[in-house]
Order: sequence, then structure tokens, then C-alpha cells
Amino acid sequence: MDALNRANQIRVRRAQLKRDLKAGRVRIHDVIAEPPEEVLTAKVYDVLMAVPRLGRVKSTRLLTQCRISQSKTVGGLSDRQRGELLELFRS
Repeated sequence: MDALNRANQIRVRRAQLKRDLKAGRVRIHDVIAEPPEEVLTAKVYDVLMAVPRLGRVKSTRLLTQCRISQSKTVGGLSDRQRGELLELFRS
């Protein structure tokens, strides 16, 4: 029962983070650089899809450019992958 409650809390916080990304209250750069706990198990592709002006095509292109699988989680990013993704958002 505790695991179910924890999973529900994570889903609620992740949904709020995605809404904040869409509204511009949170920057994707900050989420990738210092991911909150609720995002660690989220797929990078799903997080990118929450960013305004990043649809399926641009998100896929960014991941391909950084050699990141669409099924990769934010917590599972290597230092190289995280750095390349952050560099793309800086420019």
C-alpha cells in the first residue's frame, strides 16, 4: 500500500512538473541538470515533449543527435549524454 501511495505521489508531482514546463515556470535545462526525484524514472523523450515548441520530430531529432534512446530515463543518462543535451539547450 505504501508503494502505491508513493507511486501516485510521484505521478502527481511529475504531471505538475510537466505543466510547469509547458507554462514556462520551469526550464528544461534545470530539470536535466538537476533532476528532481519524481523525474528520475521518467523517459527523457516524455519530458522533452512537455517543453513548448518541442514536438515529436524535434524531440526525436535532439535525442538522435545526442545518441540517446527514446526509452532512456532522465536518471539513467550518462554524464556525456546529459552534457550534450544541456549544451543543445544552451544554444
